[in-house]
Amino acid sequence: MSEAQTSGAAIRFDNVGKSFPGKDGGTVTALTGVTLDVAPGSITGIIGRSGAGKSTLIRMVNGLERPTSGRVLVGEHDIGAARPAQLREIRRDVGMIFQHFNLLASRTVFGNVALPLEIAGTPRAEIRPRVEELIRRVGLEKLADRYPAELSGGQKQRVGIARALTTQPKVLLSDEATSALDPETTQTVLALLAEINRDLGLTILLITHEMAVVRDIASHMAVIDGGRIVEQGETYRIFTRPEHPTTRSFLSGVLGLTLPRFIAERMTPEAQTDTTAEVFRITFAGAHATDPMLARLTSELGIEVNILAGAIEEVGAHPFGNLLVSIDIARAAEARAYLDRHGLYTEVQGYVR
Repeated sequence: MSEAQTSGAAIRFDNVGKSFPGKDGGTVTALTGVTLDVAPGSITGIIGRSGAGKSTLIRMVNGLERPTSGRVLVGEHDIGAARPAQLREIRRDVGMIFQHFNLLASRTVFGNVALPLEIAGTPRAEIRPRVEELIRRVGLEKLADRYPAELSGGQKQRVGIARALTTQPKVLLSDEATSALDPETTQTVLALLAEINRDLGLTILLITHEMAVVRDIASHMAVIDGGRIVEQGETYRIFTRPEHPTTRSFLSGVLGLTLPRFIAERMTPEAQTDTTAEVFRITFAGAHATDPMLARLTSELGIEVNILAGAIEEVGAHPFGNLLVSIDIARAAEARAYLDRHGLYTEVQGYVR
């Protein structure tokens, strides 16, 4: 049973399916059997490629989409069963930040942040202190009178974050909020979201196609592929021991491991009659993360290891290392069995001819 199930999920997707009418009169299935709990106070990332269904999934949390089957719960509220008046109340507890900011060009920073409060009929005397507080929180107090055209992308997204916080939500949704930003600005926005999560206790659910974003901010994650959740759990566990091919494919882009070209050109996915070596990845994590396991492998079994590439990664406060190695094909299985027995994760990458 997950942490969210024992303590009460902030967001729960219960066997959710979603279909849309197709152009030819049929139906297009966007989601199938999605079950996922988002723990209160967590930062949970949903990663998937374009068209995987992640945007549809997150839009169900604030009722922009309704499930065709199953239930979406925010706290104790069933979003699919909520009437319009109920849905308006629920949305006050759900803030959302967008990929392309969605700011009104005719309004200043102050005016954009104030807009949700004005729509809600908040007294003017209450709006100013609340907006000023939020603008300070996102570090834009000197830009309160500027218009969106005068702001950088990172500054615009900070306005979007401040605006999403105006109704004091319990849940914050992030829809590809950093994908339009450069890497340095992305880091500052992620740091701000982590600070908000820590200071305000907000539950943050973010969707992205960038594994590095999940690595840098999310305590928990889910991988969506073809409208289904194919893997979910703690981010550190998934990074160090991925189980699904889609997850492994995403990870290959962020682990910083690139084979030398002269090796890559000789690689085959299956062993051949002229194969000389097996190439596999070793992940160093857990109790044996700092042990000299390759030295032990050589001294105890007499197996020579050729290190091809290496990198040290960090998920949250947890470091882990990755090595790409090649070992003589005759002894590769023995080497992997030894490493597996000592708690290290190994994954075959291919074979060298």
